Amino acid sequence: MPIVKIDMIEGRTDEQKKNMVREVTEAIAKTADAKPETITIIINDLPKINIAKAGKSMAETA
Repeated sequence: MPIVKIDMIEGRTDEQKKNMVREVTEAIAKTADAKPETITIIINDLPKINIAKAGKSMAETA
């Protein structure tokens, strides 16, 4: 039973996430020889303030 965790900066629409989930499911099913109904995808939408690079949060660099 594949479990896929996706962390990304918040801001994608529900439609974008729906399409991403569909395509990721298809890719995992194909490459891992798994049935789509056994694949779980968890999306974590992270606020820009919670992600930092080079000492500055993404909120500061936007």
